[in-house]
Amino acid sequence: MSHEQHGTRRVGQVKEVTSLANPIIKDIKALANKKDRDETRSFMAEGLKLVIDALELGFEIKTLVYAKNVKDKPQVVQVASKTVTRGGLVLEVSEKVLSSITRRDNPQMVVGIFTQRWTSLRDLKPQSGETYIALDRVRDPGNLGTIIRTADAAGASGVILVGESTDPFSMETVRATMGSVFAVPLVKASPADFLAWKKTAGVQVVATHLAGAVDYRTIDYKKKPVVLLMGNEQSGLPEELAREADALARIPQAGRADSLNLAIATGVMLFEARRHLLTLDARA
Repeated sequence: MSHEQHGTRRVGQVKEVTSLANPIIKDIKALANKKDRDETRSFMAEGLKLVIDALELGFEIKTLVYAKNVKDKPQVVQVASKTVTRGGLVLEVSEKVLSSITRRDNPQMVVGIFTQRWTSLRDLKPQSGETYIALDRVRDPGNLGTIIRTADAAGASGVILVGESTDPFSMETVRATMGSVFAVPLVKASPADFLAWKKTAGVQVVATHLAGAVDYRTIDYKKKPVVLLMGNEQSGLPEELAREADALARIPQAGRADSLNLAIATGVMLFEARRHLLTLDARA
Protein backbone atom coordinates (compact mmCIF):
# COMPACT_ATOMS: atom_id res chain seq x y z
CA MET A 1 0.00 0.00 0.00
CA SER A 2 1.50 3.34 -0.99
CA HIS A 3 1.75 6.42 1.24
CA GLU A 4 -0.47 8.28 -1.20
CA GLN A 5 -3.40 6.17 -0.02
CA HIS A 6 -2.92 6.63 3.69
CA GLY A 7 -5.22 9.62 3.87
CA THR A 8 -8.23 7.56 2.78
CA ARG A 9 -8.42 5.53 6.00
CA ARG A 10 -11.22 5.96 8.50
CA VAL A 11 -10.55 8.98 10.72
CA GLY A 12 -9.81 8.10 14.34
CA GLN A 13 -8.25 4.76 13.53
CA VAL A 14 -4.95 3.89 15.17
CA LYS A 15 -3.36 0.83 13.66
CA GLU A 16 -1.18 -1.37 15.84
CA VAL A 17 1.81 -2.93 14.09
CA THR A 18 4.30 -5.40 15.54
CA SER A 19 5.47 -7.17 12.38
CA LEU A 20 8.49 -6.00 10.38
CA ALA A 21 6.87 -7.65 7.34
CA ASN A 22 3.87 -5.30 7.43
CA PRO A 23 3.55 -3.68 3.97
CA ILE A 24 3.10 -0.18 5.43
CA ILE A 25 6.32 -0.59 7.41
CA LYS A 26 8.06 -1.80 4.25
CA ASP A 27 6.84 1.33 2.44
CA ILE A 28 8.20 3.53 5.21
CA LYS A 29 11.55 1.74 5.29
CA ALA A 30 11.81 2.20 1.52
CA LEU A 31 12.05 5.97 2.13
CA ALA A 32 15.72 5.36 2.88
CA ASN A 33 16.05 5.25 -0.95
CA LYS A 34 15.99 8.49 -2.92
CA LYS A 35 13.97 6.83 -5.70
CA ASP A 36 11.16 5.96 -3.27
CA ARG A 37 11.26 9.42 -1.67
CA ASP A 38 11.00 11.02 -5.11
CA GLU A 39 8.17 8.76 -6.27
CA THR A 40 6.04 9.34 -3.16
CA ARG A 41 7.33 12.92 -2.61
CA SER A 42 7.76 11.87 1.03
CA PHE A 43 10.43 11.90 3.70
CA MET A 44 10.94 10.85 7.29
CA ALA A 45 11.59 13.03 10.35
CA GLU A 46 12.52 11.50 13.69
CA GLY A 47 11.67 12.83 17.12
CA LEU A 48 8.66 14.42 18.78
CA LYS A 49 10.08 17.97 18.59
CA LEU A 50 10.63 17.72 14.82
CA VAL A 51 7.15 16.33 14.25
CA ILE A 52 5.59 19.13 16.33
CA ASP A 53 7.65 21.75 14.42
CA ALA A 54 6.61 20.30 11.07
CA LEU A 55 2.93 20.31 11.97
CA GLU A 56 3.17 23.90 13.26
CA LEU A 57 4.81 24.98 10.00
CA GLY A 58 2.01 23.43 7.97
CA PHE A 59 3.77 20.40 6.49
CA GLU A 60 1.43 17.64 5.34
CA ILE A 61 1.78 14.55 7.54
CA LYS A 62 1.07 11.23 5.84
CA THR A 63 1.89 8.83 8.66
CA LEU A 64 2.71 9.17 12.35
CA VAL A 65 4.56 6.28 13.99
CA TYR A 66 5.09 6.07 17.73
CA ALA A 67 6.25 3.47 20.24
CA LYS A 68 3.55 1.83 22.32
CA ASN A 69 5.25 2.88 25.57
CA VAL A 70 4.79 6.63 24.84
CA LYS A 71 1.18 6.46 23.64
CA ASP A 72 -0.18 8.15 26.78
CA LYS A 73 2.23 11.10 26.76
CA PRO A 74 0.11 14.27 26.35
CA GLN A 75 2.24 15.61 23.48
CA VAL A 76 2.07 12.30 21.63
CA VAL A 77 -1.72 12.16 22.08
CA GLN A 78 -1.91 15.74 20.74
CA VAL A 79 0.25 14.98 17.69
CA ALA A 80 -1.74 11.81 16.98
CA SER A 81 -5.02 13.68 17.05
CA LYS A 82 -3.63 16.40 14.74
CA THR A 83 -2.46 13.69 12.33
CA VAL A 84 -5.90 12.09 12.28
CA THR A 85 -7.60 15.48 11.81
CA ARG A 86 -5.37 16.15 8.81
CA GLY A 87 -6.17 12.80 7.25
CA GLY A 88 -2.94 10.98 8.12
CA LEU A 89 -2.47 7.45 9.36
CA VAL A 90 -1.38 6.74 12.95
CA LEU A 91 0.67 3.64 13.71
CA GLU A 92 1.40 2.35 17.19
CA VAL A 93 4.42 0.05 16.95
CA SER A 94 6.91 -1.96 18.96
CA GLU A 95 10.40 -0.58 19.59
CA LYS A 96 11.74 -3.32 17.33
CA VAL A 97 9.70 -1.93 14.43
CA LEU A 98 10.86 1.63 15.22
CA SER A 99 14.49 0.50 15.23
CA SER A 100 14.07 -1.08 11.82
CA ILE A 101 12.45 2.08 10.43
CA THR A 102 15.08 4.51 11.75
CA ARG A 103 18.03 2.11 11.39
CA ARG A 104 19.08 2.93 14.95
CA ASP A 105 19.48 0.76 18.04
CA ASN A 106 18.08 3.51 20.27
CA PRO A 107 15.40 5.01 18.04
CA GLN A 108 13.43 8.15 18.71
CA MET A 109 9.99 7.19 20.06
CA VAL A 110 8.11 9.23 17.45
CA VAL A 111 8.60 9.36 13.68
CA GLY A 112 6.63 11.33 11.10
CA ILE A 113 6.34 10.77 7.35
CA PHE A 114 5.79 14.09 5.60
CA THR A 115 5.24 15.41 2.08
CA GLN A 116 8.31 17.15 0.65
CA ARG A 117 8.01 20.87 0.09
CA TRP A 118 9.97 22.69 -2.60
CA THR A 119 9.91 26.38 -3.50
CA SER A 120 10.09 27.39 -7.16
CA LEU A 121 13.05 29.57 -8.18
CA ARG A 122 10.74 31.99 -9.98
CA ASP A 123 8.78 32.48 -6.75
CA LEU A 124 11.89 33.85 -5.02
CA LYS A 125 11.58 37.63 -4.99
CA PRO A 126 14.50 38.78 -2.83
CA GLN A 127 13.78 41.81 -0.66
CA SER A 128 16.11 44.26 1.03
CA GLY A 129 17.87 42.64 4.00
CA GLU A 130 17.38 39.08 2.72
CA THR A 131 20.21 36.60 2.28
CA TYR A 132 20.12 33.37 0.27
CA ILE A 133 22.64 30.56 0.01
CA ALA A 134 23.28 28.92 -3.37
CA LEU A 135 25.21 25.66 -3.25
CA ASP A 136 26.89 24.32 -6.36
CA ARG A 137 26.56 20.50 -6.52
CA VAL A 138 26.74 19.98 -2.75
CA ARG A 139 27.47 16.27 -2.22
CA ASP A 140 27.71 15.61 1.49
CA PRO A 141 24.41 15.08 3.38
CA GLY A 142 25.95 16.23 6.68
CA ASN A 143 27.23 19.43 5.08
CA LEU A 144 23.87 20.20 3.51
CA GLY A 145 21.98 19.52 6.74
CA THR A 146 24.35 21.71 8.74
CA ILE A 147 24.06 24.52 6.16
CA ILE A 148 20.23 24.40 6.29
CA ARG A 149 20.40 24.54 10.10
CA THR A 150 22.87 27.46 9.96
CA ALA A 151 20.73 29.28 7.38
CA ASP A 152 17.79 29.03 9.77
CA ALA A 153 19.86 30.23 12.74
CA ALA A 154 21.22 33.24 10.83
CA GLY A 155 17.83 34.23 9.43
CA ALA A 156 18.59 33.43 5.79
CA SER A 157 15.61 33.30 3.44
CA GLY A 158 16.35 30.12 1.51
CA VAL A 159 18.84 27.58 0.18
CA ILE A 160 19.18 27.11 -3.58
CA LEU A 161 20.63 23.80 -4.75
CA VAL A 162 22.39 24.39 -8.06
CA GLY A 163 23.07 21.36 -10.29
CA GLU A 164 23.17 17.72 -9.14
CA SER A 165 23.02 17.87 -5.35
CA THR A 166 22.57 15.49 -2.46
CA ASP A 167 18.94 15.15 -1.34
CA PRO A 168 17.90 17.54 1.46
CA PHE A 169 15.17 15.06 2.40
CA SER A 170 17.47 12.09 3.02
CA MET A 171 17.39 10.74 6.57
CA GLU A 172 20.97 11.85 7.22
CA THR A 173 20.40 15.41 5.98
CA VAL A 174 17.10 15.81 7.86
CA ARG A 175 18.85 14.66 11.06
CA ALA A 176 21.66 17.18 10.54
CA THR A 177 19.17 20.06 10.06
CA MET A 178 17.80 19.49 13.59
CA GLY A 179 14.34 20.46 12.33
CA SER A 180 15.40 23.47 10.22
CA VAL A 181 14.48 21.54 7.04
CA PHE A 182 10.90 22.56 7.93
CA ALA A 183 11.72 26.26 8.36
CA VAL A 184 14.01 27.08 5.41
CA PRO A 185 12.65 27.29 1.84
CA LEU A 186 14.50 24.89 -0.49
CA VAL A 187 14.92 25.43 -4.22
CA LYS A 188 16.35 23.26 -7.02
CA ALA A 189 17.84 24.90 -10.09
CA SER A 190 20.07 24.10 -13.05
CA PRO A 191 23.13 26.37 -13.41
CA ALA A 192 21.50 28.01 -16.47
CA ASP A 193 18.23 28.68 -14.62
CA PHE A 194 20.09 30.07 -11.63
CA LEU A 195 22.10 32.47 -13.82
CA ALA A 196 18.96 33.58 -15.69
CA TRP A 197 17.15 34.22 -12.37
CA LYS A 198 20.14 36.17 -11.05
CA LYS A 199 19.95 38.63 -13.95
CA THR A 200 16.44 39.79 -13.04
CA ALA A 201 16.26 39.14 -9.28
CA GLY A 202 18.04 42.33 -8.21
CA VAL A 203 20.55 40.47 -6.08
CA GLN A 204 24.27 40.70 -5.41
CA VAL A 205 25.93 37.29 -5.88
CA VAL A 206 28.99 36.87 -3.68
CA ALA A 207 30.93 33.73 -4.56
CA THR A 208 33.75 32.10 -2.64
CA HIS A 209 36.69 31.59 -4.94
CA LEU A 210 40.45 31.24 -4.70
CA ALA A 211 41.46 33.31 -7.73
CA GLY A 212 40.91 37.06 -7.99
CA ALA A 213 39.08 37.14 -4.67
CA VAL A 214 39.02 39.84 -2.00
CA ASP A 215 38.86 39.46 1.78
CA TYR A 216 35.24 38.50 2.51
CA ARG A 217 35.06 41.18 5.24
CA THR A 218 35.66 44.02 2.77
CA ILE A 219 32.52 43.41 0.68
CA ASP A 220 29.47 45.66 1.08
CA TYR A 221 26.63 43.27 1.94
CA LYS A 222 24.11 46.07 2.54
CA LYS A 223 23.43 47.47 -0.91
CA LYS A 224 21.24 44.64 -2.30
CA PRO A 225 19.80 41.31 -1.21
CA VAL A 226 22.75 38.88 -1.11
CA VAL A 227 23.13 35.41 -2.62
CA LEU A 228 26.15 33.59 -1.22
CA LEU A 229 27.37 31.17 -3.89
CA MET A 230 29.45 28.32 -2.50
CA GLY A 231 31.39 25.80 -4.60
CA ASN A 232 31.36 22.02 -4.52
CA GLU A 233 33.37 20.30 -1.74
CA GLN A 234 35.99 18.81 -4.08
CA SER A 235 36.27 21.01 -7.14
CA GLY A 236 35.14 24.46 -5.99
CA LEU A 237 33.14 26.76 -8.22
CA PRO A 238 33.12 26.17 -12.01
CA GLU A 239 34.20 29.09 -14.18
CA GLU A 240 30.70 29.48 -15.72
CA LEU A 241 29.31 30.37 -12.29
CA ALA A 242 32.33 32.26 -10.90
CA ARG A 243 32.49 34.70 -13.80
CA GLU A 244 28.84 35.70 -13.31
CA ALA A 245 29.35 36.61 -9.64
CA ASP A 246 29.23 40.26 -8.61
CA ALA A 247 32.05 39.75 -6.11
CA LEU A 248 34.56 36.97 -5.42
CA ALA A 249 35.37 36.46 -1.75
CA ARG A 250 37.96 34.54 0.18
CA ILE A 251 38.25 33.79 3.88
CA PRO A 252 41.82 34.49 5.09
CA GLN A 253 43.43 31.50 6.77
CA ALA A 254 46.54 30.74 8.76
CA GLY A 255 47.87 27.39 9.86
CA ARG A 256 48.56 24.16 8.04
CA ALA A 257 45.04 23.31 6.90
CA ASP A 258 44.63 24.69 3.41
CA SER A 259 40.84 24.72 3.28
CA LEU A 260 37.69 24.90 5.36
CA ASN A 261 34.83 22.42 5.46
CA LEU A 262 31.98 23.66 3.21
CA ALA A 263 29.45 23.98 6.03
CA ILE A 264 31.90 25.95 8.19
CA ALA A 265 32.89 28.24 5.30
CA THR A 266 29.21 28.87 4.51
CA GLY A 267 28.53 29.68 8.16
CA VAL A 268 31.42 32.15 8.30
CA MET A 269 30.25 33.88 5.11
CA LEU A 270 26.62 33.92 6.18
CA PHE A 271 27.18 35.54 9.55
CA GLU A 272 29.43 38.17 7.95
CA ALA A 273 26.84 38.92 5.24
CA ARG A 274 24.16 39.31 7.92
CA ARG A 275 26.32 40.97 10.58
CA HIS A 276 24.52 44.32 10.16
CA LEU A 277 21.14 42.59 10.54
CA LEU A 278 21.79 40.42 13.59
CA THR A 279 21.62 41.59 17.21
CA LEU A 280 21.54 39.62 20.43
CA ASP A 281 18.07 40.90 21.27
CA ALA A 282 16.65 39.84 17.89
CA ARG A 283 14.51 37.17 19.59
CA ALA A 284 13.26 39.46 22.36
